[in-house]
Amino acid sequence: MNTSSKKRRYITGFDGIRAIAVIGVILYHLVPYDVQGGFLGVPIFFVLSGYLITDILNEEIQKNGKVNLFSFYKKRMKRLYPGLVTMIVATSAYITLFQRSLLTGIRNVIIGNLIYVYNWVQVKQGQSYFDRFGAVQSPFTHLWSLSIEGQFYLFWPIILTVLWVILRKKQPIFDVIFIVAFFSALTMALLYKDGQDSSRIYFGTDTRMFSILLGTSLAVIWPSKGLKNNLQKKSRIILDGIGIASLIMIILMFFSMSGESDLTYHGGMFFFSLISMLLIATVAHPGADMNKLLTNPIFTWLGKRSYGIYLYQYPVMIFYESHISNMAAHPWIHFFIEICLILIISHLSYRYIELPLQHFDYSRTREVIAELLKRKSRYGWRRLWIVGAIILIALTMTGAVFQPKLQSNQEDKQLENVIKKNQKEVTKSNKKLQDKGAQNSGSTSSSQESASNSTSSSQAKSSSQPVELTPQQQQQAATMRITAIGDSVLADGSVKLKSIFQQMYIDAKVGRQPRDAIGILNELAQKGQLDNTVLLSLGTNGPFNDEELHQIMGAIGNRRVYWINTHVPTRRWQGQVNDSLDAATKTYSNLHVIDWYDYSNDHTNWFYDDNVHPNEYGLNYYSNFIAKEVLEEK
Repeated sequence: MNTSSKKRRYITGFDGIRAIAVIGVILYHLVPYDVQGGFLGVPIFFVLSGYLITDILNEEIQKNGKVNLFSFYKKRMKRLYPGLVTMIVATSAYITLFQRSLLTGIRNVIIGNLIYVYNWVQVKQGQSYFDRFGAVQSPFTHLWSLSIEGQFYLFWPIILTVLWVILRKKQPIFDVIFIVAFFSALTMALLYKDGQDSSRIYFGTDTRMFSILLGTSLAVIWPSKGLKNNLQKKSRIILDGIGIASLIMIILMFFSMSGESDLTYHGGMFFFSLISMLLIATVAHPGADMNKLLTNPIFTWLGKRSYGIYLYQYPVMIFYESHISNMAAHPWIHFFIEICLILIISHLSYRYIELPLQHFDYSRTREVIAELLKRKSRYGWRRLWIVGAIILIALTMTGAVFQPKLQSNQEDKQLENVIKKNQKEVTKSNKKLQDKGAQNSGSTSSSQESASNSTSSSQAKSSSQPVELTPQQQQQAATMRITAIGDSVLADGSVKLKSIFQQMYIDAKVGRQPRDAIGILNELAQKGQLDNTVLLSLGTNGPFNDEELHQIMGAIGNRRVYWINTHVPTRRWQGQVNDSLDAATKTYSNLHVIDWYDYSNDHTNWFYDDNVHPNEYGLNYYSNFIAKEVLEEK
């Protein structure tokens, strides 16, 4: 065909699309509750990758009747392996030296990534992509998407060739690919269960392949070399309108689509991928203006380095934040520093690792090594790169050989055991309360007087001893019915609180988000088991928006609400949560904020090493302070 002789057009606007995608991903990891849909940058990468690879393969098939698999795999490895291997080795070496707790399972991480099956390793290990407050966060979590792309590169050339041999025409090939993409999205929707962790669906090749397949289907009917340079004005306006509309929708969904929403998995991500496909189609067309719109020096710079930015963003965040004891004090300063570190490291990777090794003639490897070993080598000081590489590889191998067994440090283990023991005791107590409550269901009327909406005075803030309850308060607490819903902090203090409020019903779970409480509260209210006084301990694992707060307070109704604010200095959202609670007291007259943050601040000896969960000593302050606040406001 005549088109096969044309030089391949470099579409500069694709760098703009890559820039938008990687910006979304980074913002999602840095400020996940402000850009809650930033994770959708990954489907953009998937769709774009599917389009570009298929466009290249189609051109080769039409020209030669087949794909040179060896050449294809060689080019892919030269493009992707240098950056990936360097990142894995450098990161593994770092944690071998400075954060040995992260070495657990490092061999599986290294092998899984090198053979591109790491997404299934994560599924097997039960890792959660959305747990923002795990005891140990892996700097390799984000590499799941590269494994899916690697699997695509391995099998797709063969599959596409078979499709062309059997079906021969564009339309039936497009139809088959699109149908398979639809079934992939349908699998995602069917496997998703509301209330369960969605990581299996998020990491699975079968449930995520639809994004890549949509890109491949576009390449079949919209080949970059088969598009006209000149369009009629009306056609150009239509294409530009579609492109601008899709770009706007992508940006809006970055801010509005949550990774833990059922809508995301029931077609939302498929819809987003379709929109991304439309944007890519308009940018690819030389007769439209979208390519020019997304071409600028900043986007080009970011787009060319997007692979390195994606590789290094998570390790930088994990390692940097592990050395900052109070992220909440200056979140935007730390945000700026992390962005700068990511950009600097990714640029160095692009300039000195990715580009040189992508174009390196590996047949000269022995010759280059021999030259490097010469006493008067022409490479001079650049031989230090080899020394550095040997040191990093040695450290990585040391970490892989002597990786620690899966276990927490002593304090983490102690906290874990305390929470497990507490949950067992609370479960037994809750059952007794429910059985007793079934005989007295009328006691849950919601027509009680509202509590004061002012925040706690923290009258004993600097006390060296826990606040004391009067005998009258102790007697009152022992008979007071109260429902407590919370996260791991409440689970940690549940037994202490239970010793004071003997009629307290407690539902506390590690990793619980504020939105998770909505269904629990609604269910308890419908069953008539939601008491007139409700204690909430939510916000440790992330903030809430106005709609989630409205739904929480709506489920509670006119009952008294005592919400313990957060002491979580290691996370950016501490101030956001506490400010939101203070503001909410002006809207909800029955909401009282218990200022645990102000009361406990600067008392690090009250907490475990995480400076979030009260230790055995701190629980005395925690439980008595909360009890005093509830009883005095009542």
